[in-house]
Amino acid sequence: MGTEVLSLQESNLSPEIIKQNVLPYYNLQNSQISIIKFKDTDKQRAVYRVNYKDKNYCLKKVYYNLNDLLYVYSAIEWLYRNNIRVSKLLPTIDNNRFVSYRDMLFILTPWIEGEKCNFDNLDHVLISVRKLSEIHSVSRKFRPILGSSAKEGFEDYYISTLKHFEDLLKASNESFKYKDSFSRQFISSFDINLRLAKLSLDISNKIDNNELSKSLCHGDYVNKNLIFPPDLDPWVIDFDKCKVDYSAKDLAYFMRRLLKRENTKWNVELALSILDAYNELCPLTHSDLRYLISYICFPQKYWRISRDYYRNIHKCNKSAFLTLIINATSKTNLQYDFALDIINQVQKKFNMTLL
Repeated sequence: MGTEVLSLQESNLSPEIIKQNVLPYYNLQNSQISIIKFKDTDKQRAVYRVNYKDKNYCLKKVYYNLNDLLYVYSAIEWLYRNNIRVSKLLPTIDNNRFVSYRDMLFILTPWIEGEKCNFDNLDHVLISVRKLSEIHSVSRKFRPILGSSAKEGFEDYYISTLKHFEDLLKASNESFKYKDSFSRQFISSFDINLRLAKLSLDISNKIDNNELSKSLCHGDYVNKNLIFPPDLDPWVIDFDKCKVDYSAKDLAYFMRRLLKRENTKWNVELALSILDAYNELCPLTHSDLRYLISYICFPQKYWRISRDYYRNIHKCNKSAFLTLIINATSKTNLQYDFALDIINQVQKKFNMTLL
């Protein structure tokens, strides 16, 4: 018997147990159920596909508490009422929007059919960006229902970038101390990564937090959470990480995930097209643009891998970390050229100074 099957049974999350104890609340006890995803971590979660007659559903065991669930429910309802395609939480037979079983919470939504957003399809990318601007536009005044958590971000991005910059300097000191294979690879590209981090830090230092646009943010707005049906009006799914935050963070997260890929690697024209598409509905302030450019330019992977390596140097898999740092540094020159070019282009296009 596989480890996952054992974990599912020990966690009372096997399809059979769920069928007996959760699905009756939806009158779906006679359905077929299969496990799609199971993560047995601190934030334990499970996703099931449920088939009944000619209908398909997605049953999800969430990893957060009831107050957070009420917040997620509020966000989905708000967007649904503002004509965004989101998968609503379906009611139980006693008209609740969740099932509690053994201190675990479950939600049921329709199963969304379609194609996952294709990052190699420019139409998909730009439609997704416009959809994000629409989400931000209609949720400026979002308020969750009574009893919800107050989920807010608003982290000072300059302070965060400064901490990451200091982590790189600490990692540099560690690399000269250990001088192992990882450290030699880290040092070989330290100068250019430090220049990237310095650019990011200098730009973030000019952000006026009062000028940053605020809205409900998805928190994980990436291609797997955008499903395109034939009419190309995408469904937006998985609002587990949503919160009220700086809108630029949502867009920056999407852009960095897209731009670091092999097929779209650090493409300035693509980045500018995205800014144009978003700006059509939600004009970006100068501070929004500073946040975006600073976020995209920071050498995120290089910082995170080196931080984690030196924190865990005596117990980590050193060869795995060496492979990670080699991959992370392979495109640094491209990212640096991109950073200089995008800074120059944005300053001209938006008639502003970033640095």
